[in-house]
Amino acid sequence: MTGFALKDLQKWMQSALIAPEGAFAATRLIDSQRLTAAEGLAIYQRSYALRIAACMREQFPALCHALGTDLFNDFVAEYIREAPPESYTLYDLGRRFPGFLQKNRTDSGADTPEPWFDFMVDLAQFERLVFTAFDSAGSEDMQLATTTTPESALQVQPSLRIAQHRYPVAWYYHQIRDGQSPDIPQKEQCCVAVLRKNFQTTTFPVAPAHAVFLQAMCDGADVDNALCTVAQTYGHSYDDVATSWHNTPELLEGWKAAGVFIDTRAGFHTQSS
Repeated sequence: MTGFALKDLQKWMQSALIAPEGAFAATRLIDSQRLTAAEGLAIYQRSYALRIAACMREQFPALCHALGTDLFNDFVAEYIREAPPESYTLYDLGRRFPGFLQKNRTDSGADTPEPWFDFMVDLAQFERLVFTAFDSAGSEDMQLATTTTPESALQVQPSLRIAQHRYPVAWYYHQIRDGQSPDIPQKEQCCVAVLRKNFQTTTFPVAPAHAVFLQAMCDGADVDNALCTVAQTYGHSYDDVATSWHNTPELLEGWKAAGVFIDTRAGFHTQSS
């Protein structure tokens, strides 16, 4: 191994692990008493592939179930060749996986897209969102809104994300997490909120109009401006939308209980203080 710069050696080693068929071990490694250079490298290659596949199955358990382990592992192997890990940790390993699936659709160029691939891409996007929610900025050091918090003091908590998909992927995901084995569902718009509360990641379905409202607040709007966004999106008057909002107070109270909002009057203080 002498005579090679460390950076070059690291790049060669990564390439050898990702695409073992292209590695020529004898050029950079030496034989041991028990193994040739190629045999020794092969042990690392197999271990690396198994570790990467296991990590991806942890990040995308529902997608692995939908595809089957063997096919899922095949996709992962191709993904790693195209998009090698960029970090020394495996946390970001799946960051580009949904985009990879979309880019490498087997129905590319077909007159009619394959519905099952739409489902797979949506499911990968949702699982990635759920996975990253746990480590995102949360509300643990903030005061969550209560029943007495006025609308003027409401702000969505930092971890809230709103997802809209072509298939009910949230339902499918939770079925798999509960140990069920559901069939791939029929196409149906799915809007879901994902957030972390008390270090627990939760999801719950929301209606399309509610998704528009919450997304507007995620983008910085207050309640009134978010209602305006809903009115503009659906072609209704602001007064009609505001009336509907105020006639369903249980909706707001349910969101407060779920941890969607913080009380901006309290500042960024711990809830126990």
